[in-house]
Amino acid sequence: MKSDRFLAVLGLLREAYPGWNAPVVTLIAQHSGDPYRVLISTLLSLRTKDETTAAASERLFALADTPQKMVQLCAKQIEAAIFPVGFYRNKAAQVIAISQELLEHYGGRVPDRLEDLMRFKGVGLKTANLVLALGYQIPAICVDIHVHRICNRLGFIRTKTPEESEARLRRKVPRDHWLVINDLMVAFGQSLCRPVSPHCSRCPVATLCECKGVTQHR
Repeated sequence: MKSDRFLAVLGLLREAYPGWNAPVVTLIAQHSGDPYRVLISTLLSLRTKDETTAAASERLFALADTPQKMVQLCAKQIEAAIFPVGFYRNKAAQVIAISQELLEHYGGRVPDRLEDLMRFKGVGLKTANLVLALGYQIPAICVDIHVHRICNRLGFIRTKTPEESEARLRRKVPRDHWLVINDLMVAFGQSLCRPVSPHCSRCPVATLCECKGVTQHR
């Protein structure tokens, strides 16, 4: 698949997007415009369903929505607020450690550089890129399992890991389209382009998709 066809896919997904549920971290970013909330909610979302992340984030931010307030809480308070997100005890410790580091080294402000974000324990490439994209509107491509799977299924790239996909997409997709990729493909993946038996009969980009790896569909 050439880049112009991939951009056509993005255009069709953009048209269909209002009919799908937006990713929870996107909604948090839209409502708050706060990079700190984006960072913390993204950490909570790892290996956790969106509805669980949404409720946990709401409970946590009702207690503390800044690094200054967060470090006043103990780990048990944070654990109770975010349960039952996956690995909630580890994530509670990460939230406290990151908040402390933000206060000690960044004046309480979430940094807007990839290399700085990835210095935090528990923050990888995907999380850092999502903070840049949603928290600061800095062009970045956040590649999670949805983006990795769908871009390979379309036949646009052929990669084995999300990290490889991120690097390949950065080379192949014009920079002014980077910000929309994660939002569109996560919503698409959760709604129609499922890992197993995707809803190809209702897919808005079926005629452009090579269906790589699809053995069964609806």
